[in-house]
Amino acid sequence: MRLDRFLAASLTDLSRSRLEGLIEAGAVALGGKTIRDGNHRVKPGEEYSVRVPEPRAAKPQGQEIPLTIVHEDKDLIVVEKPAGLVVHPAAGNPDGTLVNALIAHCGESLAGIGGEARPGIVHRLDKDTSGLLVAAKNERAIKSLAKQFANHTIERAYNAMVWGAPRAGDGIIEGDIGRNPFDRKRMAVVRGGGKVARTRYRVIETFGDPARPFASLIECRLETGRTHQIRVHLTHLGHPLIGDPSYGRARQTPRAKTDAEAKAYAAAAEFPRQALHAYVLGFQHPGTHKQMRFESPWPDDFSALVKALRGLKKP
Repeated sequence: MRLDRFLAASLTDLSRSRLEGLIEAGAVALGGKTIRDGNHRVKPGEEYSVRVPEPRAAKPQGQEIPLTIVHEDKDLIVVEKPAGLVVHPAAGNPDGTLVNALIAHCGESLAGIGGEARPGIVHRLDKDTSGLLVAAKNERAIKSLAKQFANHTIERAYNAMVWGAPRAGDGIIEGDIGRNPFDRKRMAVVRGGGKVARTRYRVIETFGDPARPFASLIECRLETGRTHQIRVHLTHLGHPLIGDPSYGRARQTPRAKTDAEAKAYAAAAEFPRQALHAYVLGFQHPGTHKQMRFESPWPDDFSALVKALRGLKKP
């Protein structure tokens, strides 16, 4: 039996999702060895320990975490989320999140907007994805923005650095997304039981041999908003994100002939996160009903990666 199912059958006072969170947080051990994989197979005679932490307040508390604010008014706030910052509290990340920073900045009035656990949040970016994010400051704003996201009228564009380059310079990736049947922590394009997902893409720049590019810079625009959508779709296309620890795979680098090539190959191989940046965000303002659009420059690490890969271009 899988570990997550075994624990759910044995510890009926805890929900399946709660137990999955404890496994991911490293709270389950076998003979003193931490087990973080819910797919781990339980064998007869084994003894597992589950460390359940003391309950925490359901309501997140404000924390003084620096924010890069792009726009703010009485209805909403637009920020640039840095890579490494989790959007809202969850198992394994009870605090130190963007929500904690927003509560500290906007005041306690934000705490009840849209639910106590995720106040003001109408969309998310993965922890290691950088870029623009909007949060609501009152009920009118959260209802309006949530409706726009549901109707797919929000403009969202991402820059992605991927291994290789799609043969077609642009196109649409279609494929229902659901839980990977072999690894429940990951998402995948599935034949049944998933949610409809569509991503538009276009190649902006390629790096290396034009006939067989080493990497490329791509713009992606979401027509739907599924968990890990861009990461899953680009992997399905055969061009995963550089640095993606869950869906990516490092490309074997050619022998470097120049210092610039050596620097480029090293920059790609050692990039510490998925190379994805949410650089455009557009929506209708909930109060004024005017169309708003914001663009975010690349963060330093993304810029450095592009600069290094441009060293592969032929003179």
